Order: sequence, then structure tokens, then C-alpha cells
Amino acid sequence: MPSPARRLQTKPAITCLKTFLVSYSLIFWFTGVILLAVGVSGKVSLAYLSLKSETGTNAPYVLIGTGAIIVIFGLFGCFATCRGSPWMLKLYAMFLTLVFLAELVAGISGFIFRHEIKATLGTAYTDAVQTYNSTDSRSAAVDYIQKTLVCCGVNNYTDWVSTKYFEEQGFPISCCKDPTNCPVETLKDPEKAPVHKEGCFLKVTKLMEANLGIIAGISFGIAFFQLIGIFLACCLSRYITNNQYEMV
Repeated sequence: MPSPARRLQTKPAITCLKTFLVSYSLIFWFTGVILLAVGVSGKVSLAYLSLKSETGTNAPYVLIGTGAIIVIFGLFGCFATCRGSPWMLKLYAMFLTLVFLAELVAGISGFIFRHEIKATLGTAYTDAVQTYNSTDSRSAAVDYIQKTLVCCGVNNYTDWVSTKYFEEQGFPISCCKDPTNCPVETLKDPEKAPVHKEGCFLKVTKLMEANLGIIAGISFGIAFFQLIGIFLACCLSRYITNNQYEMV
């Protein structure tokens, strides 16, 4: 049984650890909100996710789910810290450990399989161009990409020449350099059509690779940030258990 003098000495340490852990939990909660926002934004805004294939991506759902869990456990961490419950703090530390391992594995896997992800996207985009009809969701995704990235076709504009849509309608309006000045009669002529020449696939993959570096850096940063929380939660739980500290 610790002496009263020792208890008195450990109170400031426990108070300090609680302050740091509550601050950490609030930051952790905020990262969950960011992941939620990125996941929702990715689901709503990233048009290439609409290019559904048999191996379509579930990335937005993973981000939304992970963000929601982190938000919940971030609040749980604040509650456990303020409550001063050793078993809650240990549970919080276990959750942070699982999040750390999951983020580490996800980051490494994303880096290792990035070429397969690009290949899957290339296959899906090629199929979307070949089956383009200007009305379904995949066609809308193709139009969005071509307008946004200022491009036409997969590798270049000639990819449209072999499609059924080109035989009937010519190039889609989204390929035009100026949609307001793109005569319909020229859209069936690859030589005269005022369309963008550069393909979209290279631009999409460059955009993905540029964002991949940022996302990987943030992911690994967040992953190792969990180690601070694990350390604080374990230390606080040990202090409270050893000194039988109770918050009044």
C-alpha cells in the first residue's frame, strides 16, 4: 500500500498524463472526422470510382468505416481518461494498437499493390470507353474525367475510333476543346474534330500517384501517432492501478 506522501507525489504526474491523454484523444478524434470527410468526399466526388468492374474499389467505404470507428473510440478515450478507469484505459490502448497495425498493413499493402490498382483502373476505364453510350453512370464518369482532366480516350483520342458510339455519333462532346464550339458534323472525322489529343489514363494515374505520396505520408504519420497514445494510456493505467488513485 503506497504511503500518503507517495500518493501526493504521484497526483501531479497523473494529472499531467490525463491532460496529455485527453489532448491526444481529441486530436485522434479529429483525425477520425477527417477520414470520414475524405471517405464521403471520395464516394461523392471521385468519378472514376463509378467505373465499376468486377474488382471495383471499396476505398471510400473503408475510409468512412475507419473514420467512424476512430471518432467513437476518440470519445471513448476522453471518457476513459476523465473517468480514471484502468480497464477502460487498457481497452483504449488495445484499440490504438489494433489501429496502428491496421494502418501500417494498409499503407504497406497500398504501396506494394499500387501497380495492380493502376492495372485494374486501366481495365475498367478501357471497358467504360468501349461500352460508352452517354446515358449510364459509367459514361457520365468518363465524361467527367475527360472534362476535368482535359483529355480524350484511354491512351489518346484515337481509342474512340474503334467504339460503337463513334460509329454512330463520333467523339463525345466531353472530348471537345471547346464544347460550345464543337460542330457535330466534324465529330466523326478524327482529323478535323476539335478534340483533345492526349489520353486520360496517364493523367489519372499521375494524379493518383501524386496523391498516393501525400496519403501514404499522412497514413504512416497517423499510424506512428498511435504509439504516443498507447504509451500515455498504459502509463496512466499503471499509475492509477499502482497508487490506487481515484478522481474525486
